[in-house]
Order: sequence, then C-alpha cells, then structure tokens
Amino acid sequence: MSPSAGVTRSTLRQQIADALRDEVLAGRLPPGREFTVKQIAEQYGVSATPVREALFDLSAQGLLASDQHRGFQVREFTVADYRAMAEARALVVEGLFRNPAERVAVRPEGLASIRRRAAEAVRAAKGGDLDVLIGYDLRFWRELGQFVLNPYIADFLTRLRVQAWVFAVHRLRRDGMDENVLWFGHEELVEAIARGDREQVHAEMRSYYAHALAWADRLEAREAEGDGEQNAEGNADGPAGPGSAVPPQSPQPPESPGHCA
Repeated sequence: MSPSAGVTRSTLRQQIADALRDEVLAGRLPPGREFTVKQIAEQYGVSATPVREALFDLSAQGLLASDQHRGFQVREFTVADYRAMAEARALVVEGLFRNPAERVAVRPEGLASIRRRAAEAVRAAKGGDLDVLIGYDLRFWRELGQFVLNPYIADFLTRLRVQAWVFAVHRLRRDGMDENVLWFGHEELVEAIARGDREQVHAEMRSYYAHALAWADRLEAREAEGDGEQNAEGNADGPAGPGSAVPPQSPQPPESPGHCA
C-alpha cells in the first residue's frame, strides 16, 4: 500500500465514522437500529474496509453494539446508564478541580472561542434548536477538555458527553425541549474557570448534575407508572396461568420532558 493510499483510507474511515455519529446524534439512526457493513458501504459508495474500521471505532466509543451474526446496532442506553454517566462525569470533574493547578491549565487565548460556544449553546437551548444545541454543546465541552492536562481524562469526558446525547436525543425529538429543565450554565461555568474560582466551578457543575439526575428520576417514575398501568391492564381478565396463550407485556419506553444531556 502506498503512503497516500493509507492516508486516504484513514481519512475515509474518519469521515464515515463522523457521518454515522452525526446521524445517531441527529436521531436519524435511532437506538436499536441494525445495519451491516455491506449496507453502509453501499449507502456511501465505498469499499467495506474503511466502513468496517469506522464501525469498530464507533463500537469502541460505546455508540454501537456489534454482533458477529447480525452486524451492528445503535446502542440503547437505559436510564440507569444515563445516571451512571452523570455520576462518572461528576466524580472526574470534581477530582480535576480538587487541585486544579496540577491537573488543569487554562489558556487565556482559548477562552474567547469557548465563550462563543457557550453563548451559542445557551441561545440554541432557549430557542429549542436541538441540532444547533448538540453541536455547540459538544464543541464547548471538547474545547474545555483541552485545558485538562491528562489527555486520557479529556477523551473519557468527551465520550461520556456524546453518549449522554445519544441517550437524550430521541427523547427530546419525541417530546420537545422544556426550557424549565434545560441547563443554561455554560457561560457562568466558563467565567468561573476563567477567574480560577474553584468554588463557583463546583457550584455550576453541581447545578448541571442536579438537572441530569432530576431528569433521570422523572424517567424512572414514568417507567414505574407505565409498568403499573400495563400490569393492571394485563390482570383485567384475570391472571394468566402457566399454560395461558397470553404473551407477557413488554414495558414501553417512557415519555419525558426534554433535558440538556
């Protein structure tokens, strides 16, 4: 293989991974959607090799699940997954700012761009523009992550953020975004970081995680309510015995108000 061929394939692999990630984040590839390498290769008009590599990259990032016989599937994150994501981010960020001089290096020249991302994310959230919100929110957190001195931690936080949006996006598209439960603290957070105000950074992050966990609580409550209603309907004509032909009812996914992931 010539060097140029290797670069071309690597670039194509990244382009396909980026395109598929965008499709998932836009909700056009919903959770549970299955597809094969052949289907994606035909869709993009490329060979199977860069497609396979791109799909394995997305699987490593936790966005896809792979099966040897059925191909790939957009991962379905549960409420418990989402709660664990919020907890993991909270613990890592708290650790970063426990002694920020050793773990975080704020570069003043990078703050102007982050401030723009913050303002656009808040504007999109208030305007209900989910596509714009996701794009600016991910850029905001990615650029903040560049201040983290440990690149493995920065990469971990970025992946969690993307996974949180994969969990949230189809719910927000279905139910709409409720301004009362969206988090608008991007600008306050970046200003606290710029001032080196560690206590305010913690306060803003606590606000963010409180929103996330409150949404998880509401989702769990709706699931429990939905299960109760289904059980009542299933028992209306009497319980089904061991030999009954009545199939068990599968709980339906809960509806919920929107939340900034």
